[in-house]
Amino acid sequence: MSEDDRLRRLSALAGIESHYWDIAGARHETPPDTARRLLSALGFPASNEAELTASLATIEEREWRRLLPPVMVVRLHHIATVPLNLPADEPRDAVEWRVVLEDGEIRRGTHAHHTLKRDARRFVDGRDIDRLLLPLPALPLGYHEFLLDGFPSAPRMSLVVAPVQCYLPPQLTSGRRLWGLAAQLYSITSERDRGIGDFTDLGTLAQWAAELGADAIGLNPLHALFPSLPENASPYSPNSRLFRNSLYLDVTAIDEYRHSAAVQGPTTKPAFSDFPSTAHSVEFVDYTTVTHHKSGELERLHSEFRRACRVGSDDGRADAFQNFRNRRSEALHHFALFQVMTEVFGTNDWTQWPLPYRDPSANSVSAFTQDHAERVSFFEYVQWQCDLQIGGASQRARDAGMAIGLYGDVAVSVDPAGADHWSRQTLFAGEARLGAPPDPFNALGQEWGVVPMNPWVMRDTAYADFIALLRANMCHAGALRIDHVMGLQHSFWVPRGSPPSAGAYVSYPFDDLLGILALESHRNECLIVGEALGTVPEGFRPRMAEANVLSYRVLYFETEQDRQRRPVEYPYLAATCVSTHDLATLKGFWNATDLDARRRLGLYPTPEHGERARHEREHDKWLLLRALADENLLPSGLDTDRLGDIEMTPALASAVHAYLARSSACLFMVQIDDLIGEDQQVNLPGTSSEYPNWRRRLSRSLNEIFSDPGIVEMARRISREREQTSGA
Repeated sequence: MSEDDRLRRLSALAGIESHYWDIAGARHETPPDTARRLLSALGFPASNEAELTASLATIEEREWRRLLPPVMVVRLHHIATVPLNLPADEPRDAVEWRVVLEDGEIRRGTHAHHTLKRDARRFVDGRDIDRLLLPLPALPLGYHEFLLDGFPSAPRMSLVVAPVQCYLPPQLTSGRRLWGLAAQLYSITSERDRGIGDFTDLGTLAQWAAELGADAIGLNPLHALFPSLPENASPYSPNSRLFRNSLYLDVTAIDEYRHSAAVQGPTTKPAFSDFPSTAHSVEFVDYTTVTHHKSGELERLHSEFRRACRVGSDDGRADAFQNFRNRRSEALHHFALFQVMTEVFGTNDWTQWPLPYRDPSANSVSAFTQDHAERVSFFEYVQWQCDLQIGGASQRARDAGMAIGLYGDVAVSVDPAGADHWSRQTLFAGEARLGAPPDPFNALGQEWGVVPMNPWVMRDTAYADFIALLRANMCHAGALRIDHVMGLQHSFWVPRGSPPSAGAYVSYPFDDLLGILALESHRNECLIVGEALGTVPEGFRPRMAEANVLSYRVLYFETEQDRQRRPVEYPYLAATCVSTHDLATLKGFWNATDLDARRRLGLYPTPEHGERARHEREHDKWLLLRALADENLLPSGLDTDRLGDIEMTPALASAVHAYLARSSACLFMVQIDDLIGEDQQVNLPGTSSEYPNWRRRLSRSLNEIFSDPGIVEMARRISREREQTSGA
């Protein structure tokens, strides 16, 4: 076998796909240099012939050297067999096994050796190894442990029994069509806010939206960002996906604020006393100022909490705090420790810290923890408050009658300089970045600046980190949107420092991850929405539908054969919306505000590309008007032959939303920005400081929005359309 052939074989075994098809149908081969660099990132170095030979032997024999695989994910009621790798020259009379169920119950079994089917044989380390298949009995859903008895090494394997489909709320299994409001939490304004929306605003939004018939509140990712870099505001490049952004805390709702004379007494400066009283009316979030003021107040409240604990006046809150710490255990400790080290070492980039502190298991880190125990406790306390407050907002949504409640969003991965990467360095492929290949929307491709999970390490650790990720984000959520959900099957990896055009797709254990997703969705009663816009593998969408994962349908993209997709043509298992955070608002779409911004910032390769985009936009508007007319929704007096004279009025916006409200999709999410007619989009892809991404606040407060008769009627119209569609 030639070196090129061996490289191709190693790449295939490692999961690096040999090619991909772009959105235009062109085939792209994976360059050899890309393959070598991604192999190294996966843990299979292949930069020279010796490394290639060694890595190929390692990957071909790794499963054969194990008596049992590290984990199996099987489906409930499906026939499954456990592969056993036993030396052919050591025959046994019988193989004894037991399964320890997650509730502690033990199931046992014995199979005569000669009755086990031999699936394959391989010569490894000078002897023949037989792969035998041991049939499993029916087992209940859950996380169990399979063990072989009578072997000196006490071999064991994690055994996950998962449902075939993800959870659906009973309202959806009965065929109802629901709708919800989607908002960027930081953008919410109220008369009581201090420069940024918070969890109290979230609860108020949920309660008022429920009164208008909404069943969900969709949110931007609430992941923890970097307090040391407050202006790095993208929720899709988080410090940690396991913990929350503390800027969303309502300091005045914390018990220590409300009950402590030390904080609110006459001799103490009131909280936020030096924060501008007009903070709620500013156009953009001033993250630096908000971070400074909230951090100061939280530090005072933590000090008061510790004082109350010392004197025994904490009303049981010390026990509640300790219970929270116990539940989140090592992950919480590492996150809090990372925040402290960021302060001490002057940078959040752990690769720039003194060498002894870059490994969380090092003795020097243990000593650091002891020396900074109170500060570590502060960051744990802050996360406790985040959990309490988002839990309170979730409860308000449920109490108001929402069928779904909070609809969260999980980012595709994390910043390589952040806490998650530092605490689990072997889990992430640090020499690669996630992105997307070139397509008509991004001619150069995309490199998102986040680091991928290594699928080999995920499996070797029985998917513990994936399970923890789902649980952290399903907590308090009735639905969860998974950004770039095709990452369950494969992700586009770009070698660190290379352009996106040098990337390739890397496969993930799709069946296993989908099974765990289904199990956790049932355990947490959490609806799953999978964002899969752009190029997706063949058969991916049907597989998602079979698993009850809602597809993500954006009005702007729902055209085919030069026509707008009609409402009855939407699949039931779908979440639909007019727009998203990365696209123009409805008004901005109509006015081409996004196209103007792209032209102004030089984001088109040539002026001709900009002109083409403008012509396509006019055509898309015309298609939409035709579709509205076909549904008898077009406001009276509009002349579709005079497109340039038609404005996006509240009446036309209401008609567009009524159109999607009639869709067969079981969930319709309405952007609050579109309800109030915002023109500028939340985020303009391809920009950073050139555009105020993740900063724009709503131009109207919650009270103004929900007291506006026009907006109230628009929401009620959506509810009526949804009800009528449910009865169709």
